[in-house]
Amino acid sequence: MFHSLLAYDYSLESKNIGSAAQCFFGLPEVMDEHNNGNMSNSCFVDMGESYLVIDSGPTYQYAKEAYSKIQKQKKLPISYVIDTHTHDDHWLGNGFYKSKGATIVGSIAFKELAILDITRMQRRISKEAYKGTKQVIPSIFVDGETTLYIGNKKVIITSVNHKAHTNSDLLIYIPSKRILFAGDIVFNGRLPSLRDGDISGWIETLQKIKKMNVDYIVGGHGRLYTKDAVNFTYEYLTTLKQEILKHIENGDEIGDTVNAVTMLKYKNIPFYDSIHKQNIETAYRTLEWENE
Repeated sequence: MFHSLLAYDYSLESKNIGSAAQCFFGLPEVMDEHNNGNMSNSCFVDMGESYLVIDSGPTYQYAKEAYSKIQKQKKLPISYVIDTHTHDDHWLGNGFYKSKGATIVGSIAFKELAILDITRMQRRISKEAYKGTKQVIPSIFVDGETTLYIGNKKVIITSVNHKAHTNSDLLIYIPSKRILFAGDIVFNGRLPSLRDGDISGWIETLQKIKKMNVDYIVGGHGRLYTKDAVNFTYEYLTTLKQEILKHIENGDEIGDTVNAVTMLKYKNIPFYDSIHKQNIETAYRTLEWENE
């Protein structure tokens, strides 16, 4: 990566997901001034006469670069951008696509989203990379299920409608492509974060995804995109829940449980040191309440 006089260069490279989509996969890292927020996935689906974008990325500059790279492969306008949830690494590129005439779609939770003076992303990355970024929320809100027709292709957008990774998760299914975009319901290559989530609701959603007849599942973080891509998150969360419930049933306090549930199988996975204990604490409080 290098810095130019005009804009930050993310050095993005897309990956073909069969013939269904092209994705820019983020790094399994915390956002900082080295990666400048390049930690989540952003995908382009060729719908015939236009592209559908799934998650616009962490900044205006990121979105601009991703768009430029895709246009060099096939020049099409952007008709819609769908934001999978309200975490800012997934939607702060909206402003670029709005400037290109795209319609932005997201969860109804965006209606209640506070517009911040300084975003989490802005605090952690360089001014150069953040340049031009504005908080542009969707103009179409999904609550329940919405179907878009782009060209002659159907796009089914389903709100999870209970807290899972967040209270704003959307699943995007394109039947003609046999592909599901699951946002941060699906992680791989790094531990998922329960910070804003509910472990039981998340597992319930994963169980539904596992039953879907699709060829590809693209998550919000991680480079796996086959149907098996769901397994890492599912196995981690189900094991975590089982272990915590054992301690709750034994009457163990939260501090003892946090120290006891090590799950060393995941010790060398990125974010284990920074997130695993936080996940235990969050899940313990949720499961303790469920058991009362």
